Amino acid sequence: MGLTLYATALLTMGGIYAVLTLGLNLHWGVTGLFNAGIAGFFAVGAYATALLTAPPGATPSGGLGLPVATGWAAAMLLSGALAWAIGKICLRLRSDYLAMATIGIAEILRLIVKNELWLTNGSRGIAGVPRPFEQLAQPWAELAFLLLVLAVLAIAYLLLETAVRSPWGRVMRAIRDDEAAAAAAGKDVAAFRLQAFVLGSMLMGLGGALSAHYFKYIGPEATQPLLATFLVWVMLIVGGSGRNAGAVAGAFLVWALWSATELLTNRLPPDWLTRAAYLRVFLIGFILQVVLQRHAGGVLPERTAVRRPGP
Repeated sequence: MGLTLYATALLTMGGIYAVLTLGLNLHWGVTGLFNAGIAGFFAVGAYATALLTAPPGATPSGGLGLPVATGWAAAMLLSGALAWAIGKICLRLRSDYLAMATIGIAEILRLIVKNELWLTNGSRGIAGVPRPFEQLAQPWAELAFLLLVLAVLAIAYLLLETAVRSPWGRVMRAIRDDEAAAAAAGKDVAAFRLQAFVLGSMLMGLGGALSAHYFKYIGPEATQPLLATFLVWVMLIVGGSGRNAGAVAGAFLVWALWSATELLTNRLPPDWLTRAAYLRVFLIGFILQVVLQRHAGGVLPERTAVRRPGP
């Protein structure tokens, strides 16, 4: 039973991170948008669904007790609306300036959820977020939620695969590779980049919503850049930027390694336990270096079309 529950938890979190990584892949891997504020969209999605679906009394302002599906839809819509507002201002910036802008916005959102006690309950967070199938006995409740997460991941993956293989996706890759050439070909670069930014951010908001329902709780510590931004970037780089299959594979692989580092650091002497968090980051960085030395494009690198010379 214990092994089943551990494997289920590992796969569930891997699936949630895979949804986040697919959103980042649409931003960076497909379109070339350097989003370093994933934690902000994650927080918007998580808190939106928590406030809408938690029972009354869960926060000082009260929960609404709405269905989970309503919370997920609101999480995606609010994340997309935030991305649209940010994109209208920031997407014309160079990639490094865009990264700084998204970091700043994510930090603003993190401070808002930490300090606006009337809405988010501050550092105590929002508890009692309902989890689908929680009325079932163990391990069926956990397995049912895992299947739900995997179904959401499969739908997101198939939709993105269809999109990136379409003419729309080819325009996105053209913008990523040579923005000036795409504009010269008559493409509205700003409009296409805004579309990709909104869609990718909606997936990040959905990932935040899935996380809130899985843990039945959301607090400011869940929106820390280490877990909600840095780790997602590592997953994409290790898996293979520009390829959806690589994004999914990287999410499951890096989350398994991250969980393994927790098991290793928990066996350290008591004097070293206070440094365990830093050691975990070091181990993940070391693994990233090893992978990139052997696989510069990630475990599943992006496929490049090869044109054969004509007769």
